Amino acid sequence: MPGEIATDRRLWELTGKDRLHFLQGLVTNDLRPLEGADGIVWAALLSPQGKYLADFFVVRIAGRLFIDISDRVAEATLKRLNMYRLRADVQITALDLPVARGLGEAPAGALPDPRHPDLGWRGYGLPAGEPSIDWDAIRVAHVIPESGLELVPDDSYILEAGFETLNGVDFRKGCYVGQEVTARMKHKTELRKGLVRVSISGDADFGAEITADGKPAGTLFTRAGDRAIAYLRHDRAQGEMQAGEAVLRLDTEAS
Repeated sequence: MPGEIATDRRLWELTGKDRLHFLQGLVTNDLRPLEGADGIVWAALLSPQGKYLADFFVVRIAGRLFIDISDRVAEATLKRLNMYRLRADVQITALDLPVARGLGEAPAGALPDPRHPDLGWRGYGLPAGEPSIDWDAIRVAHVIPESGLELVPDDSYILEAGFETLNGVDFRKGCYVGQEVTARMKHKTELRKGLVRVSISGDADFGAEITADGKPAGTLFTRAGDRAIAYLRHDRAQGEMQAGEAVLRLDTEAS
């Protein structure tokens, strides 16, 4: 299948001798594999309290370093990166290069999406067509959150959003902003809430409250057909649930 232009993404280039070290101390994933080789890493930027602020791809191609980020979180992220930059030798420049993505055989210069094989490939400055792929269906099938949708700035926690399964966090890389809270959630607590896939029948709006036996149980997010991503309290998600006029159940079938 040919690729398509991701019209909701921005591309920045980072230059300066401190560019990789600067990001390494901020984000949830280990960027050291990009020190000497091309590649792509998905990572998040957190608040000091460990809450999600943004997620993006850090990409190295032919020695150049890029950030591939959603429009929904781009402006706030750029302000925060500039705040952290201080005296570091780092410059962030917006590029007028299209972000392409697609399924099937990847064109020369493209890189595999590191979150899940079914998300295909990503490319930069490559020819591609108009959006036509149902990415929501792929995301729902594998419970893959999206910036500003399931991932809510100053509210979401990345472990509840599945970042460990989706290769978005490294627990061996050392310190980063929000690392202490994230490590404590990993090693000292059992997650009581999180993103899951549900089956759904009936009408309900994005963001609708989910209830179980009349008690608040979570929030409904992206829907694709008769499945959806939901943020749920695990202890209240064992039977039939309601959201708007819809009936929901946990969907445990393999995708």
